Amino acid sequence: MGAAALLRGPGPSRMRASLGCWCRRFRAASGGVAAAGSPVSGARSPFDRQLKRKQKNWAALQPESAKYGYLREEVGSSLAERLFDITKTFPLALDVGCGSGYIAQHLTKETVQRLFQVDMAENALRNTVETEIPTVSVVADEEFLPFKDDTFDLVVSSLSLHWVNDLPRAFKEIHQVLKPGGVFIGAMFGGETLYELRCSLQLAELEREGGFSPHISPFTDVNDLGHLLGRAAFNTVTLDTDEIQVNYPGMFEIMEDLQGMGESNCSWNRKPMLHRETMLAAAAIYQEMYGSNDGSVPATFQIYYMIGWKFEESQARPAQRGSATVSFRDLAKINAFISGEKK
Repeated sequence: MGAAALLRGPGPSRMRASLGCWCRRFRAASGGVAAAGSPVSGARSPFDRQLKRKQKNWAALQPESAKYGYLREEVGSSLAERLFDITKTFPLALDVGCGSGYIAQHLTKETVQRLFQVDMAENALRNTVETEIPTVSVVADEEFLPFKDDTFDLVVSSLSLHWVNDLPRAFKEIHQVLKPGGVFIGAMFGGETLYELRCSLQLAELEREGGFSPHISPFTDVNDLGHLLGRAAFNTVTLDTDEIQVNYPGMFEIMEDLQGMGESNCSWNRKPMLHRETMLAAAAIYQEMYGSNDGSVPATFQIYYMIGWKFEESQARPAQRGSATVSFRDLAKINAFISGEKK
């Protein structure tokens, strides 16, 4: 089946007016590039998606853009490990917000036979790494997946969905494009991400300017995440969290790396600029509150990992409440019996 056969019907209100300018020839061997568009964000949306696209495109064009991919590579590897725990082969998979292929580089043909990669930044797709898996790259906004329902056996997404304006809708879109029995495996930044930077900037602004503005984008709470996946009709949902701490020479190096990752703030209510004195004060506060003996400062990235399945009749279902034949009170007797057997 060709790539075009998997796309939804074009609909002028849902496709970019300049669709043709995004189309590129299919690349030999590794796949091709198709194109699709995104709806215009509403005035009440928290993020400026056009600015985020510009940030990601700018980051992808930098001469040493690969050196800023260390965090995405680590999370992409962890996400792939969770996929390997599912002992089955996925004929057709989708990577939402793929960047330069941070998940794809860890996959094998034995796990995924064909992969569609979607990102809103066309420059990021030009930098995707070559893999043994046949791939097709699609320029599209993660808020609107331009694929037909019940298309993919697997959908993955790593460190992209925290920038979407309508996360419930994004989860519903992912659920719709999955086949019955398909699985979604994703990773997002959690609420404790960059708390050191957030606190330092707020204290510096309070001291120098008498108030503070948000400089770190809002993140979803893990409890809300499980609820949103359930509302999107995913079942057998699994959530777990992890923390990655990276040491930097100072606060300005953290902000430089965030810009290189394409992770600069794009909230509509962001402050347009920070005064030099405020920035210097924030760097000093950061060093004083969180600095290590060797002069470095830590930056914490909290990662939420999620797994959800689309219902299929053949799927195993949880037992009915009250159907258990053994009480939890009997567990102590079982442990005592096992201990006695070992003696």
